[in-house]
Amino acid sequence: MINLDRDKLARLGELLDGGPLDIVLVGHTNPDGDAVGSMLAWGAALESRGHRVSHVVPNGFPSFLAWLDRGQKILVFKNRPDEVEAKVKEAGAIFFMDFNKIDRLEALSNVLGANTEAPKILIDHHLDPPMIFDVAFSHPEASSTSYIVFGIICELYGEQAITRPVAEAIYVGMMTDTGNFSFGNLTPGLYRALATLAERKIDVPKLHHNVYNSYSGDRMRLLGYVLGEKMKFVDERRVAYITLSESELKQYDFQVGDTEGFVNYPLTIKGMRMSAMFVENSRFIRVSLRSYGEVDVNQFARRYFEGGGHKNAAGGKSFVTMEQTVERFLSCIEEFFSR
Repeated sequence: MINLDRDKLARLGELLDGGPLDIVLVGHTNPDGDAVGSMLAWGAALESRGHRVSHVVPNGFPSFLAWLDRGQKILVFKNRPDEVEAKVKEAGAIFFMDFNKIDRLEALSNVLGANTEAPKILIDHHLDPPMIFDVAFSHPEASSTSYIVFGIICELYGEQAITRPVAEAIYVGMMTDTGNFSFGNLTPGLYRALATLAERKIDVPKLHHNVYNSYSGDRMRLLGYVLGEKMKFVDERRVAYITLSESELKQYDFQVGDTEGFVNYPLTIKGMRMSAMFVENSRFIRVSLRSYGEVDVNQFARRYFEGGGHKNAAGGKSFVTMEQTVERFLSCIEEFFSR
């Protein structure tokens, strides 16, 4: 299991044992399986202790994760800003789940900043958190935030607190953030945690099917277009990149989450070291980066695209045109690999 700081656990336990609280759990913009899974699992554990929990994300999450939110607990700030603002104002504690920089929340960050009294607790596995939290469970060595949540629940409340719904949410978070258990940080402790989840009789094939086999026909056609027409190579650097304009997405009736995982496909090509994907929206171009081995895309994202993440999975943003973004990327690739 993840090595959690005993003093921080004691401080968190003292906060949570002081009586029922109104608690807000916040996930990042474009929430993924780990953000949704860790929020729902931690929320369920808190509710079982008598706390009143609100789950908040800045914008919508993909349809292939909607089944996980059976009780429709998650509030989307973009759709219900007044309700979210009221919840934040009433909060006795605010948890930041699966991100460590408040600017990842976009407009929601202003609402959170207005509540200066509630303790702010971080549960996250991304690198280099700013020191703005009252308690921070920051573990970049963990493969997912859901794995950290598993450890916190077990330490505070015992393994018996891992009910089947909690186990399902944690498993989805672990599965999606490790590429179905194919990325790094796959430790013995992680597999021991998975054994505990399996003991709750979760239906692993069904969970996998719900996440990975629930896409639309338009999404499949978009993937074919990306692989056949949009994937380009920088052969001498063993780098691939994909561009998708807003108009191209509209041609395939794009829905939130449809491009999830596309950036990973070029890394299945023998010898490929790095993959990038640039997806345009009305405000900026979202940059997704993946790598294999020692290529550190976290450093690449921080240096060139105002972003960050993990060593082999990171992201950022570009505020110029697609043509200018690609031109900059190609220049940065040369500089980065020439060091």
